[in-house]
Amino acid sequence: MTDARSVDRRIRSLAVPALGALAVEPVYVAVDTAIIGHVGTSELAGVALAATVLSIVVAGSNVLAYGATERIARCRGQGDIIGATRIATQSLWVAVAAAAVLTPLVATVGRLITRVVETDPDTAAHAVRYLWISSLGLPAVLGVTAAQGICRGHGDYRTPLIILAVSNGVNVVVELLLVVVAGLSVTGSALSTVIAQWLAALWFIRRVRAYVGPSRQRFPDLSVMADLSRVSGALALRVGSMLVVLSGSTILAGRSGTGVLAAHQIVMGAFILLALILDALALPAQTLVAEAGGSGGQQLAALIAGRVYTLSLITGVILCAGLALGAGPIATIFSADPLVVDLAGDGLRILAIGLIPGAVAFAGDGILIGSGDFLFLAVASVVHSAVMVAAVAVTGLGAPQLWVIWLLFGGWLVLRAGTVAVRSYVLLVRPHASSAAMTM
Repeated sequence: MTDARSVDRRIRSLAVPALGALAVEPVYVAVDTAIIGHVGTSELAGVALAATVLSIVVAGSNVLAYGATERIARCRGQGDIIGATRIATQSLWVAVAAAAVLTPLVATVGRLITRVVETDPDTAAHAVRYLWISSLGLPAVLGVTAAQGICRGHGDYRTPLIILAVSNGVNVVVELLLVVVAGLSVTGSALSTVIAQWLAALWFIRRVRAYVGPSRQRFPDLSVMADLSRVSGALALRVGSMLVVLSGSTILAGRSGTGVLAAHQIVMGAFILLALILDALALPAQTLVAEAGGSGGQQLAALIAGRVYTLSLITGVILCAGLALGAGPIATIFSADPLVVDLAGDGLRILAIGLIPGAVAFAGDGILIGSGDFLFLAVASVVHSAVMVAAVAVTGLGAPQLWVIWLLFGGWLVLRAGTVAVRSYVLLVRPHASSAAMTM
């Protein structure tokens, strides 16, 4: 893998199964919503509220996978198989430790959260029940996340796709049986999810045994766990900062009225969906850049980074053109209200333009994670979020129009793109250029 064509082939071979694995969860959520939506409105609202709480926990747990991917791939690049297996083992122990904290926390705090957010007794009761049952699956979720990081670190993107697709398919079948046939409503929905999560966890554990088997350290190694926890903490800070911007945009839309909020949800849904495509190109960068860096192939790492940026930009331009041309028809799919359709159409067109810097931002995140530049990503994300909060405060936006909100969102993407592009150049391109100049 020493030329652009071979690098492109390798990136695509990992990106396709990565996209499939990323798309499994949103597809299931849509099906789950449809099933519960036919049970009752309060049931659907309760599950939606509980799912919001759980999604924050799950999004935060993804950092376990990112840290393990980089560390394992770097060890493999160095030829340190024992080191790779040690990190794989300890990443599972980190997942166990995180589950020991989060499981009782979600189970007990869920009642308080639902009381603060929701006042309707029926909705709150459904949300609490769903959260309590779902908390039983959190250890499995964290184990699955860590196992995905192990697989990705070894360049195995196919296994997560197969396991997640099958387990979520089982989830749908079991949920139909428990909810529709047995009439267990929210309880059945939560139970089916827990069953599928443990199925996936047990399957993953069996699969990753080959990656942890040769390890001489089967018990917790506090030094390795501390390193992985530090990395996860930095990445969690990055995710948290991003959630501030995402949730802040929704709060601004909510202040502007029901129509603006409804249109905002359409645009945000489109962004989250299209972000999966861009993220699928960023994930392989984590593995490939780390492998190249571990082997000392600075020039290869720079080549991989360049190709990831190129492929992501091409994808961003294609998505931009498609979304800009289809903004109106897309909006009509989700609403029959002319005002909402007009507002959403304008928002989607602005988002289309923002996908170009967004493509650079996603690619750069993957490249920097592969470079092990976790602290920089965390600090940069906090600064970006602070800049956006300051911009809103200075301009005194109380109830902005939707196009203003998404223009600000686009500005955030530009900030992220510029930061990661410059940092990638400093870490990967400039050192190689300097070395080449010195040998002339």
